[in-house]
Amino acid sequence: MDKLTIDTPEQVHLEFVLAGIGSRFMAVFLDMLIQTALYVVLFFIAFGLLALGDFSKTRSMWVIAIWSFVAFCIYWGYYAAFEIFWQGQTPGKRWAGIRVIKESGRPINAFEAITRNLLRVIDWLPGFYGFGVVTMMLNKKNRRLGDFVAGTLVVHESSDRESAVFFNTPDSTPYAFPQATRLSLQEVELIETFLARRLDIPPEVRSQSAARITEMVSVRLGIDSGSRPPDNENFLELVVKEFRNRARMVSPPRT
Repeated sequence: MDKLTIDTPEQVHLEFVLAGIGSRFMAVFLDMLIQTALYVVLFFIAFGLLALGDFSKTRSMWVIAIWSFVAFCIYWGYYAAFEIFWQGQTPGKRWAGIRVIKESGRPINAFEAITRNLLRVIDWLPGFYGFGVVTMMLNKKNRRLGDFVAGTLVVHESSDRESAVFFNTPDSTPYAFPQATRLSLQEVELIETFLARRLDIPPEVRSQSAARITEMVSVRLGIDSGSRPPDNENFLELVVKEFRNRARMVSPPRT
């Protein structure tokens, strides 16, 4: 599998495994099945309303118009909506174990999700992603036209082995960092990405990256070296834990 190394602005090296044509087609296949199922359900609902309801011609036209609008939203909005709210994944991508990210290694935002999927209709030409497949074969990062325009990549998710060792620090520790809430979401995402990918990073680069992020976080939060664990990765784990716990505490209750 092709690996991609991204150097972040913080001089941290992140490694990702690029998703190939095969895994991306697995994702598209399931997503298309889901879309087809939604169209079928939508069709039977509209057919039932028209067949069983005592509708005038005007009301029947409204049913057809609403059906057409919902079908349009399914076709154009399915991929973009899921990638926005599922952080770069659709049901098919989650099943295939792949995710869309920015070229910088960061999660995509709404603009990038919408942009890359508006170009999907061109990638489809002349039939079943013909243009998209050719484009992916002609570049080393397996990017289709939508990826080039939006500045995105499709990569494999972290393995179960990585997820299992995401946190090595014990639940009970003498260290506490309440100031972790001052970190931005982008800074926390950088730390979490490093922790999730660290097993794929060469030991020397891994150590240097952990040291750089630790220095950045320490300066940002005003934490001196004597107030943190001697192991940089343990420190980063504790900061992320503290950020998550305190974020949950201040989150408004759901209604």
